[in-house]
Order: sequence, then structure tokens, then C-alpha cells
Amino acid sequence: MKQTTNSILMIRPVAFRMNEQTAVNNYYQKVLDGLSPETVNAKAQDEFDVFVTKLKMVGVDVTVVDDTLNPDTPDSIFPNNWISFHESGDVVLYPMFAENRRLERREDILEILEDKGFVINDFITDYTIAEDDGFFLEGTGSLLLDRANGKAYCALSPRADEELFIEFCEDFDYAPVLFEAFQTVNGERKLIYHTNVMMCLGETFAIICADCIDDKKERKMVLDNLKSDGKEIILITEDQVNNFAGNMLEVIGSDERRFLVMSAAAHKSLTKKQVGQLEEHVTILSSSLDTIEACGGGSARCMMAEIFLPKE
Repeated sequence: MKQTTNSILMIRPVAFRMNEQTAVNNYYQKVLDGLSPETVNAKAQDEFDVFVTKLKMVGVDVTVVDDTLNPDTPDSIFPNNWISFHESGDVVLYPMFAENRRLERREDILEILEDKGFVINDFITDYTIAEDDGFFLEGTGSLLLDRANGKAYCALSPRADEELFIEFCEDFDYAPVLFEAFQTVNGERKLIYHTNVMMCLGETFAIICADCIDDKKERKMVLDNLKSDGKEIILITEDQVNNFAGNMLEVIGSDERRFLVMSAAAHKSLTKKQVGQLEEHVTILSSSLDTIEACGGGSARCMMAEIFLPKE
């Protein structure tokens, strides 16, 4: 199976703001004092548009769908949490922690993709019933899929339930790699809300903050899995994680060129050595996402839902 794709889905926001429902366990979110909601949204739209333009300029096939004002979905800019698209033609819907994020799920997006020639199976795998019992698994935020090697990595958290993760792995034939990852918040170690904040899987490399995995046995187990699959491991620090250096995605541009997409803050936080290591594998593409990162607590990777669906 392919690890990377040329096609991604992105949702352009219309009422982006800091989501009070997600801030309870997303410690990367910040209130931007002195800015009206309209200003925050306008800044987010500008960052989004520049980002999409950069992706398209290197040959990435971006499907942009505009969000709607109703219902109220302040985090709609992060579609990778509620849906994933697979080479088999499968579509998966995921249970979401925040009630207002559940409203992001839209059937018309599937119609838009089918109109573009993507093939979608009649049967959709839907885990959303788990929301009724208070269990969550937030898409490729919670799941890091090594498609080529048949492994799924997951940092357990209030937004990533172990049983649901195992169920996903059984349904889609992935070997589960389970661990807990932490960040320091006001002197306390707290679970990181999404795996893709502290880890990124490329085709031939892995970016990971091993220091976030406090349990030494778990840390060794995760690193051993990556090494056994021949990936070059590029270690990042917790400070770099705070600058979203774990929240990156490898995509394919024109002429099969490989790009590692990240925010300007993430790029700036990398050392020369890390940049050199990455450039052995990919070309770095970065764009300023300061407003989106501050209010949303997510970055470049969260904004891109990869489309692996077959085409007609």
C-alpha cells in the first residue's frame, strides 16, 4: 500500500475561532487577546488560502470545500479528525470528543469527491456510535498509519480509546503500536491529545519526540518498530513539539516529488542538522499558520485529510 498521496481534502473556514469545547484537553490552544472573532477568522482564511496556493503550486491535488455558517463548527478546518479515505475505496467516520466537532461530518463531501472521479465503496465504516458511550478515536489525529508496513501507532488519551483503536486495527488489518505520550503543562505531565502532534511518519523516515513517551519500555518499543521498518528516525524536542514540529505530512507533488508540509513555526524551530536529515528524503514546504495554530491548537497536518481512494 502507498504511504503517501497526491490528493488531499481541505475545509476552508467561515467562522474559525478558539473552540472552548476542545480547550479542556488541547493544551496548545491560546486565546488571542484583543482580536475580534471576525479578525481571527479573516486571518485564518488568509493563512488557509496562502497554504492551499503553495500546495497547488507544487502539484498537490487539493480539493477545497467551503465550510457553512450553520451549524457552528469552529474547528472544521481540521477534517482529518472525523474522516479518512483508503486505497480500498473505504471511508471511515470517527467518534469525536467535542460535541460541536461532531457537526463537521458532511455527506455532501463524499458527493464532491465522487464528482471528481474518486471511487467510494457503498459501505462506510462508522465508529461514531461510540460517542454515545463516551469513547473516542479522532481519525488520523489519533491514528498514525504506516500503510506500507501495516502498522498503526496510537498515543492513548481522552480522544483515543484503546478498545476502539484495536477494533480499527482488526477491521483494517493493521498491527497496533500502543503507547502514552505526555507534555508538561504548568509543571504537570498531561497526556497529549493527538498522536500526530508528537510524531510524523514519512515513507522512509519518522519524526518523533521520544521524550514525550515517559515509559522507557514503551519508548523503546515504538523506536524499535520504526527502526525495524528501515525508517530514519529524526528526534525532536518537547519545545519543538510546542511549535508543531511533529504535526507534518509528507505528500506527493508533480513529477512524483516528495514534500514534507509544515507550518512556518515548525520549520523555524528545526535545527540545521534536522533540516539536513529531512532534506535527504523530501523537499520542505512551509507556510505561516500562526493564527490557526494559536486558536485551533493544530497545525499543517491536521488541516489535510489524505485521499487514498482509487480513481475511475
